[in-house]
Amino acid sequence: MASKQAAQSSCSEEDQRKRKRMISNRESARRSRMRKQQHMDDLINQVAELKNENSQIIAQVNLIAEQYLSSDLENAVLRTQVMELTERLRSFCSVLRFVEEYSGAPMDIPEIPDPLLQPWKLPRPVQPIIASAKMFQCKI
Repeated sequence: MASKQAAQSSCSEEDQRKRKRMISNRESARRSRMRKQQHMDDLINQVAELKNENSQIIAQVNLIAEQYLSSDLENAVLRTQVMELTERLRSFCSVLRFVEEYSGAPMDIPEIPDPLLQPWKLPRPVQPIIASAKMFQCKI
């Protein structure tokens, strides 16, 4: 009889272990599904954030492109004005040379550099560049 009870006890212990393992496996599977769902939710949120960021960047790029085109157009207008004013100045200098030649009075007529080909040679006041040690200090 003792052996029968030991066999039943062993079966019931084995059944209990199987049940525990089954419950543990179910719980582990549930946790795994929850982690997977959380990961999917995180990825969906990340996709939404990246799409939002992407649309903001596209809007910035479009705005900068518009500003570039506007600046380019303004630059073209300014270049045209520079060429027109340079031509007027040349014409004025030509008139001054003519007056100088026929009047005999010497005039100081400066040479006109081509502003589009050599912009660094344009006449302008010389201003010193002022720098101090504070400009080069790094804030950490």
